[in-house]
Amino acid sequence: MKGMQPSAGAVSLFIRNYPMEKVMREFWKFKALLFELILRDIKIKYRRSVLGVLWTVLNPLLMMMVLYLVFSKLFRFDIENYAIYILSGQVVFNYYQTATTDAMTAILGNASLIKKVYLPKYMLVLAKILSGAVNLFASFAALVAVMLITGDQLSFSTVFVIFPFFCLILFSFGAGLLLAAVTVRFRDILHLYSVFCTVLFYLTPVIYPFSILPDYMRRIVHYNPVTGMIDIFRDIVMQGDAPEAGRTLYCLFPSLLMFLIGAAVFKKRQKQFILDM
Repeated sequence: MKGMQPSAGAVSLFIRNYPMEKVMREFWKFKALLFELILRDIKIKYRRSVLGVLWTVLNPLLMMMVLYLVFSKLFRFDIENYAIYILSGQVVFNYYQTATTDAMTAILGNASLIKKVYLPKYMLVLAKILSGAVNLFASFAALVAVMLITGDQLSFSTVFVIFPFFCLILFSFGAGLLLAAVTVRFRDILHLYSVFCTVLFYLTPVIYPFSILPDYMRRIVHYNPVTGMIDIFRDIVMQGDAPEAGRTLYCLFPSLLMFLIGAAVFKKRQKQFILDM
């Protein structure tokens, strides 16, 4: 398991850059601002929308219906509860894509605010990640509703979904910090990232079973961090299984590593934000 542990050097660097006492004190001081930023993002997203937040539930349901009709009828994937299989994959992947895409412009989109007042810049990214988390839990509620309607059983193990969700949010926060810091300097990332997400979608078993892949593709998809989070989420929701210790590390390690990398890059780059905007 040694290879599954974050290096002591990475953890030590993070602690030096972000003394926890200072971070917590600063976070508590600006907690009201963080709440207002989250509320603002949610309001802006659904402004002038007739159905408002209901689109958080309707979007994955409508997409699931399209994908279910196409792939179950045309390609005939032999997966039990294929509708739930697709929707559970969408819940995880859609959050990652939406949260990181929004976080990517968190600094650029708040340039005027950054130039006027002091605030911890990471909170702008965190606000995007947490406002997306509201949608994540709403999408999960839609999944539960579909399961109840279709007669699927929910077990006590469903409470363990908080673990893959925690890993997903942590991973997305780290990726968001990295993307936000790099995008301020290199605006091409804004255009390239949508292409990257499209490729990542097809390298993640959202719509297809892992078993249909050739061996070389299985290895690639297996090492995709989002795959591990979707697998654990599906095991909990569809099989009623609590996460195993080995798979827990498989899910937690890339999330923690991405967070450490993102935080380190963001810390190093943030002094240059005003000059680059």
